[in-house]
Amino acid sequence: MHNKVVFQAAKALDSLGIAVLRFNFRGAGLSEGAHDKGNSEVDDVRAALEFMAREFAGTPLLVAGFSFGCWVGLRAGCEDARVEKLIGIGAPVNSSDFSYLSKCAKPKLFVHGANDEFGDVERVRRMVASLPGENELTVVDGVDHFFTGKIEELGKAVRDWLEAARHSAAKRSRA
Repeated sequence: MHNKVVFQAAKALDSLGIAVLRFNFRGAGLSEGAHDKGNSEVDDVRAALEFMAREFAGTPLLVAGFSFGCWVGLRAGCEDARVEKLIGIGAPVNSSDFSYLSKCAKPKLFVHGANDEFGDVERVRRMVASLPGENELTVVDGVDHFFTGKIEELGKAVRDWLEAARHSAAKRSRA
């Protein structure tokens, strides 16, 4: 919750007026419970979505997650009809199964470091190309899993994608 990648993504969303909730998964930081290898952590995301849906009733939801949070968050977001868009940052494709995305046609943005040690960039490219729906991949050259030295590019990618989606939606509503 407190690392620079999560903070930068939250900052980008907030700059667009999007309500943001950052949280630790069970067993992380000072949270209760024990790590469950992604099984129960999906329930943590579901609980966060329930909270946001109550607090911001009628507002479409978006799920953004980094690394383990990408793997778990996108799974919960795909399953929840209230979630309209998904953002995956630093997808750990080397060690995690993202096959559930093959049934998820929601718009998705992936932001990935070209030298990400947990997600081979070519595997990420192949995965994104194989997914249904509108999907975009932004690869930040010369950075690792934590976007070291170019963290601002992560925020820019998130803002640009969401602003383009807003522009496209406004254009469709005028037509």
